[in-house]
Amino acid sequence: MKVIVDYDLCTSNAVCMGIAPEVFEVRDDGFLYVLNDSPGSEFDTRLREAVASCPNGAISVEE
Repeated sequence: MKVIVDYDLCTSNAVCMGIAPEVFEVRDDGFLYVLNDSPGSEFDTRLREAVASCPNGAISVEE
């Protein structure tokens, strides 16, 4: 899967980081960073959860 973030919608609230900290990180500068934009299949479930949990709909995945 490929992780896609619409930074125009993202408010860096760190919900995704709480679900998949190996993939997402909100740094001290207040911005979201994708640490791994093509994580392995072991992250599929948590990535889908991060997509569903994002309050702004800023995250999507491409298979």
